[in-house]
Formats: sequence, structure tokens, C-alpha cells
Amino acid sequence: MALYPVIMAGGSGTRFWPLSRQARPKQFLPLASRQPLITDTAARLKGLASVKDTFIVCGPRHAKAAAKLVKGLPKANLLVEPVARNTAPAIALAAVQVAARDPKGVMVVLPSDHHVADVPAFKRTLADAADLAEAGHLVTLGIKPSRPETGYGYIQLGGPLEGEGREVRAFKEKPDLETARAYVASGDYLWNGGIFVFRVDVILEAFARHMPEMQKGLDALRKAVGKRTFGAVLKKVFPKLPSTSIDYGVMEKAANIAVLPGDFGWSDVGSFAAIPEVRPADANGNVVSGTQAVVVDCHNCVVLADKRPLSVVGLTDMVVVDSGDAVLVVPKDKSQDVRKVVEALKARKLTKYL
Repeated sequence: MALYPVIMAGGSGTRFWPLSRQARPKQFLPLASRQPLITDTAARLKGLASVKDTFIVCGPRHAKAAAKLVKGLPKANLLVEPVARNTAPAIALAAVQVAARDPKGVMVVLPSDHHVADVPAFKRTLADAADLAEAGHLVTLGIKPSRPETGYGYIQLGGPLEGEGREVRAFKEKPDLETARAYVASGDYLWNGGIFVFRVDVILEAFARHMPEMQKGLDALRKAVGKRTFGAVLKKVFPKLPSTSIDYGVMEKAANIAVLPGDFGWSDVGSFAAIPEVRPADANGNVVSGTQAVVVDCHNCVVLADKRPLSVVGLTDMVVVDSGDAVLVVPKDKSQDVRKVVEALKARKLTKYL
């Protein structure tokens, strides 16, 4: 069975301003290691799938960087969306390309900006998911929750399937804290990690059944694959596809959904407050990066310095980031609100900082 990873690299990462910018979003930042997140994503697939069979889906602005950061990626495997249309059209675009190579190949759809601590366990889970997908299931990986998180969607477990697989009883939206606590206490819910595994013919059939409005465009793309006209057809067709997530478009409607529980040190690195999940802290709980950082009498802080000295004194549960041309100071529990800074900069037309 050949696996075809599809790395989704279209995000903007506004919660990581001032490190992330329009030209260098979150997936291109070394947030969890010395390598950018997208490089780590591709590297952890080694031994499971070939880079020659790996695809990246991204926008025009990020195509050059993506190709540079994933060594050995064939030029034809860089799929550039003319416009952003959410995950369903992006996955459909990749499926069309995979189907032309291997009509029953198994796709592994991965966000480019997540972190995995236990790579061997991750590979084992993906291999098991591929077996479920080979049997005709649309598989999503569910992450075993470590806390009552309100920032994630949840998957309610149904009955048993082959191996460790389970049916999906329901997809749940991001809950309030009380509901999240109940979910975790019940043991019947997993975090929705946005990782999918399915046979390409099965997902294309699901698109035809559950998103028929895409079919005309997908047919046009399939006819053009491998031809010189593909780029022109893509530019004409893709902007007309519905801007819908794969969750809403397919996964919440289909009957052949399976979830495979995973426990491999996953983090979506969703904000600066999540940095301690993926980087070691000092004895005071501080995560400090940059040789010019000086931290005195601080506790549970995230301090990221650039090339100039950055001194932080007497703070608790704070994030302080110096990108060289901008500084961010925010309480950790408000780190999700960093995107509001980006909105304010846009409103003030301070575009050189975006």
C-alpha cells in the first residue's frame, strides 16, 4: 500500500505576530524545534512515505518557501491554490493529483503547523489508520485529551471497528469549559486534530455525494491533470469551488467515518501560550529563546528574543516577544487575542508590520 502525504500549508498564523507575517506565517517558523514546523512535519514521515509521493498545498505567496523547506519535494507535487478556499477544495485538489498516479492510493492529510513529540507512536497510528482507510473508511485521528480544552472541536466515540478504530457518533463544536470537563471525564470524547487518512477513490466519491456542487470543477481538473493546460484550468475552476472545510463538507455527513485514537504528544501550537508544550522550560517554568534574553525573577513566562538584548524582570504568566522590528507583551491567558493586534495594524494601514 502506497501512502501519499498531503501537507496543508495555507494558514496565516496571525496569533504568532510579530514573528509571523503574511510572507512568513506560522508553519514557516521554528516554534517547536530549530527547524520550521513544516520541515518537521515532512521529516516525521520518513520511513512511512516517500518525499516523492508527498504533496504540499499552499498559496502563491508561500510556494517558494514551502518548496525550499521540504527537501527533495518534486516540483509537480507543490500544489498552489490560486485563492484560499478552505480545506475541502484544497484536499480535493490533492486528491485529483493522487488519483492520476494511483487510483486507490491512500492519502494522509496533515496540517503543516502542528507538533508531535512521540514520532514512532505517531507513525504507528498512521499505519493503523491507513489499514482502516484501505478497508474503505474515511479516517480521522482523534487525540486523547489531556485537559478540558475549550479551543478544540471534539469527536464523540461510537462502537468498535477493526483494530483500535471506532465509529464516530458525532462531531462537537468547541465547547465551554463546563462541557469540556464533562467530555474529558466521560472518556467518550477525543480532540479533533485535523488529521485525515482515506483512499483517494473513497474521498472523491464522498465529494461527489456530499458536495455535488464541486463535481463539475473536479471533473475539469481531472481531465487536465498532466497537461500543459492544468494551470489555466485551475485558475478558472478553483475560485468557484465552495469555501468549506472538510469537516463540514464531508466528515460530518458521511456514514463511513472512523476515528482512530492517538496519544503521541500532539500539540497544534495554537498560540504563544502553547510554547511550553513543545519546548523545555527552566526551573521557574520559563521558556526562553535567544542569546540576548535576560530573565530575572520571572515565573511561567515565554520570552523570545531577537538579536538585540531583551530584559524581562518580575513577570508571571506573561509572553514577551521581540521580532527585531516589533515587540509584543501579552498575558499568557490572552495570547489568543494577538490576532486583534494584526486587525488593528490593518486598520491603521501599518502594512509593513503585517
